[in-house]
Order: sequence, then C-alpha cells, then structure tokens
Amino acid sequence: MIVDDGSSDNTWSIIESFHKQHSKIRGLRFSRNFGHQAALIAGLTKAIRTTNMTITIDADLQDDPEKIMEMVQAYSAGADIVYGVRTHRETDSWFKRTTAQGYYKLLRLLGVQMVPNHADFRLMSKRAAQTLLTYPERNMFIRGLIPKLGFQTVKVYYKRTPRLAGESKYPLKKMLAFAWDGITSLTIAPVRLILLLGTLAVMLAFGMSVYSIIVKVLGLTVHGWSSLMVSLWFLGGLQMMSLGVIGEYIGKMMTEVKGRPRYTIQTRLD
Repeated sequence: MIVDDGSSDNTWSIIESFHKQHSKIRGLRFSRNFGHQAALIAGLTKAIRTTNMTITIDADLQDDPEKIMEMVQAYSAGADIVYGVRTHRETDSWFKRTTAQGYYKLLRLLGVQMVPNHADFRLMSKRAAQTLLTYPERNMFIRGLIPKLGFQTVKVYYKRTPRLAGESKYPLKKMLAFAWDGITSLTIAPVRLILLLGTLAVMLAFGMSVYSIIVKVLGLTVHGWSSLMVSLWFLGGLQMMSLGVIGEYIGKMMTEVKGRPRYTIQTRLD
C-alpha cells in the first residue's frame, strides 16, 4: 500500500505503473497534502482490513528494508509492535541530532514515553493497529501514541542510510512545528508549568509587598526603578507566552470539536 500525500510530481503515475505490473501493489492518492500522520493513518486503515500485520516505512528508503524479515520474525515470536530504532544518524546534521536528543529528554521530563531514535518504521499486529485506529483525535502524533497502546514490544536496530534521491520535505520550521505538536498532543504539562510559574509569581509579589511595607514604615528610600521595569516587562512577556500556550490547546480543542475528516482520498488503486 503506497500513499501519495498530495505530491506535485509524477509520483502517482509511477504508483499506477507499479500497480499495472503487480496487482498486489495498491495505492491511495490524497486530494492535497494532509501531512505525514494522515498518510500513515490512511494506509493503516486500508491495509489492516485484509492483513494480520502491517509495516510502515518512508519512501525515501533511509530505513533499512532488509530489517523487515527480522521484524516479521519478532512478530511470529509473539510481539505485537516492533520498533525500528536507528543506531547511527550520521546522515543527519549535528544540529538535528543534538536537538532530537534534547527533544526526547524534554518529553521524558514532561512524562511522555517515547522510543528514542524511532520514527515511523515499525511493525504492528492487527489488534495493535486496530487499537490505534480507535483513537479519534485529528491532531495525531503517532510515534507518541504507540507506546500508550501497551502490548508486547520488541526493538530492531539498524543504521540509517542517506536518501537515494530527492530532498527532505521537513525543513527546520516544519520540524519545530511537528515537535511542538507532539508535546501539546500528548501532555498538558505546559499548562501545569504556567500554573506553577503563576504561583511563584504571586508568592514573589506577596514577598515584595511585605518588603515595601516594612521599608515604608522604617522611612527608608526605595530604589530600583530599573529592576522594577525589568520585572514588569518579564511578567508581561510571561503572560503573553502563557496565553499563547493556552490558545494552542484551545485551538486543538476547536479542531477536534469540528470533527472534520483527517484526509480526502482522490483516487484509489485496489
């Protein structure tokens, strides 16, 4: 099953030619680009109807297809989910490797369980995939949801290779948005952090009020207008950031309430 996520080149023509040569190769073509997560869900929804297990892999072939048999063996031994985990990321820049490791550590601090260095190369049994598809949210962060399913899991390690052709469609801006989506989709820790910071600010303000009263009673001169202005600007910025985080969650709730479809299929090859 090959999913064309609204490509603008001749990808669909190639998929059609593959289907004509081998009828077991199926295809789904989106009406536009709906994103990586939507493509995975569409492929799983279609494939799981007629299979006992599914394996998802990106089309750039940076993930090692030779590890598929090892995944199948783990499935035959009783595993419901087999993660493909990268042992080497030399194909990624130093910045991407460093930020990825920092991101995994941040998620752990926020209480989110994820498999480090695992993207979307994985095997899922039929019952595991069906359980994933019961999750109704539109803003899905699949690699963060998989560990929540439970079931027996196994890891298969491989070395990530350079792209055979083309270039990544995930620039820095898109990767940052995807990372933030993962945090806000899996945890409300940012909102709790705002509550904590707000509580600390109130306690600090109370302490400063007591200090000001004491200084006033003693008749001492109050200095520090510069520090006062810095504090005001800091608290004002913190309030704006807090509103932004809360607004992000409200926006996600609005998206969920609307209940719009995750994707629209333009053409099917069955």
